[in-house]
Amino acid sequence: MRFDMTDLSLFRHVVDAGSITRGAERANLALAAASARIRNMELAFGTGLLIRGRQGVTPTQAGRTLLQHARIILDQSARLREDLGAYAGGVAGQIRLLSNTNALTEFLPEVLSSFLAEHPHVSVDLEERLSEEIVALIAEGVADIGIVAGTVDAKRLARYPFRRDRFVLVVAQDHPLAKRADIAFEEILDHDFIGLERQSAAQRFFADKASRIGRPLRLRVQLRSFETVCRVVEFGVGVGIVPRSTALRTVKTMAIRVLDIKDDWAVRDLTICVRDINAMAPFARQLVEHMRDKTAKSAA
Repeated sequence: MRFDMTDLSLFRHVVDAGSITRGAERANLALAAASARIRNMELAFGTGLLIRGRQGVTPTQAGRTLLQHARIILDQSARLREDLGAYAGGVAGQIRLLSNTNALTEFLPEVLSSFLAEHPHVSVDLEERLSEEIVALIAEGVADIGIVAGTVDAKRLARYPFRRDRFVLVVAQDHPLAKRADIAFEEILDHDFIGLERQSAAQRFFADKASRIGRPLRLRVQLRSFETVCRVVEFGVGVGIVPRSTALRTVKTMAIRVLDIKDDWAVRDLTICVRDINAMAPFARQLVEHMRDKTAKSAA
């Protein structure tokens, strides 16, 4: 049984892309060479790794097993290069951090800026994802650290408290809802909605909640930040859902009102999650410790 890192990397790209052609492009290989490598791997393992169809490829059970191990091997190889890079006078390492929208926009900028100031030879690759996606990717070893909502099932991971926030509704001061103290999410769906871009994790989260009720969000405008959502809401274009921390900051300078959302999911107990803190690279473990220290100080 023979395979190399190029084979493993190619297979990961093919599965992630759902196509041998696109996977070959991501791996910078010619299609013929990529196809030959996949066939040779199947011959070496003595089993099929991909189900080939008109719409692309999907992994077989054996392929999913290979993918899991490939991610771990490739991740360990990358960490090896990063850790040894410190001895060559380069960057000591890169931390792969996944976060939901709430933590990314409200809490991580301050935490990361102070950490990176103390660790000039470390870089952070930060990506926004849904909490459910983050848990799965951390469990697979795709990333080092995740910040997720406490409502998702992350029992298979090591977890540490990070922050508490909640989603609230913001409306213009003259909006019919402005005199309300709270509101159920289903009632919000009766109104025009100002939201984030469709690909943002938060916007996908809200759309999913609306879909579960069987109603769509009446999106009027899609923007890039919660602060901009508040600004457009101020001028009466529609209502918006933002973190309470954002609302309390912007209400000081904008003519908006803030309503609590009654649904349980609106409360956001944000949690740090990792696979095994003792097995992490030193600089990644230091970031977790830094975030926990900042959490303790914010609660004091």
